[in-house]
Amino acid sequence: MNQQLREELLAGLKDGSIVPYFGPGVLADVKNPVSGAPIPADSDSLIIAMNEGRPMAPKLMYEFPRAAMNVELKRGRSAVTRFLNRTYGEAEWTRGEVHDWLGSFLPPYVIDINRDTQLQDSYAGVPHNLIVGIARMAGTAFRYKLFHWDGGVYSPVDELDMRCPILFKPMGTPRPDPTYIASDADYVDYITELMGGYAIPPQLKELRKGKRYLLLGMRLNRDTERMVMADIIFSAAEPAGWVFIAEPTAKEQRYCRKVGLEIIDADVFDLIRVGEPA
Repeated sequence: MNQQLREELLAGLKDGSIVPYFGPGVLADVKNPVSGAPIPADSDSLIIAMNEGRPMAPKLMYEFPRAAMNVELKRGRSAVTRFLNRTYGEAEWTRGEVHDWLGSFLPPYVIDINRDTQLQDSYAGVPHNLIVGIARMAGTAFRYKLFHWDGGVYSPVDELDMRCPILFKPMGTPRPDPTYIASDADYVDYITELMGGYAIPPQLKELRKGKRYLLLGMRLNRDTERMVMADIIFSAAEPAGWVFIAEPTAKEQRYCRKVGLEIIDADVFDLIRVGEPA
């Protein structure tokens, strides 16, 4: 990555014309402060953590939603929720370097498909909007909950305060109300409504028009994550943006050409460790 591109990306992140899109790789340096164990973030590590440190059957190891569906069928949906609450709402973790870097300039709109709270912690000092994805919930036609953080507490709201930053957590978070998209059934419902326009607040549909995106910590070799991403960045500029993928596969290269994402053959930490963001 050359310095000119880096400066273009940083300038766009700060002014909001480029939207950061976080995947599991942004948590690569996050560990348990006592044991040193890494936080379960990617598909394999989540499955093993959910199965008490052991791999599951090969067909279930294919993708976390499939493994979570198996657990849900055997022990109920609440078993998956309890696991995610323990992992992201109760356990202690070190701060991630990417989140500290982001917290130094606080972009106006961030998408984070992880289920941890580090992004919310980065914005704890400023009022902000929080959009949380939901699935299979009766009593509403929409697949999101909206909250406003006033600097001390989250409160449910009916619409976004467009004067404040927007944090979009489509796969859920334990805070303020533990809600997750995890199993195959969750994803089927969520993606269906996402494609139908019911998982994006109307104000955000307007805001996102013409934006470019910078995907950080994402691999694009899983259909589920690609479908979610494609619908969330709908109405993007052409080309749609960039993705950091070290040693991309041929499948990832073909997909990125199709959706208008330029591959930067590097790691997210190569972006944040060269110079300062401000």
